[in-house]
Amino acid sequence: MKGNLILIGFMGTGKTSLGKLLANKLGRGFIDLDQKIEKDSEMTIPEIFEKHGEKFFRELEKKAVREISERKNLVIATGGGTVKDPENFQLLKDSGMIVCLTCDAEEIFRRTERRGERPVLDGGGEERLETIKKLLEEREKFYSQADYTIDTTDWSPMQIMNDICDHLRI
Repeated sequence: MKGNLILIGFMGTGKTSLGKLLANKLGRGFIDLDQKIEKDSEMTIPEIFEKHGEKFFRELEKKAVREISERKNLVIATGGGTVKDPENFQLLKDSGMIVCLTCDAEEIFRRTERRGERPVLDGGGEERLETIKKLLEEREKFYSQADYTIDTTDWSPMQIMNDICDHLRI
């Protein structure tokens, strides 16, 4: 496979952990877009949201997408909302193959509940679950444009990696 392998999908679907596995198996570099933004800005994502708001974060995200989409032979894990921006999606699409990781809302709730602050998921309990469901519905039209989609709800990272490699013949 030429170009980059880009993982999109909602938070908690496994983009970062799977991205690292794929990069290792394929002998490619790995970039987690959120980690790049944190490193470049010298702030955590929650700090960026708190101090500057989502609009500022999305500007940093767009800059980071422009930079990484110029590179080749990477595995890239995007943030959950990265592909809401049509320019981001097109830049990523032009740089390689896009794989969307999906997961059911209840499992996303479980996975993200354990992981600390998630700026777009304020609140807890039922409110958090309803927010996840609402955001999944809003983002489905963006996620559905991927070249390949796989549900990560009941699969191990190794099973998902093998499925993606089989599907993409890599």
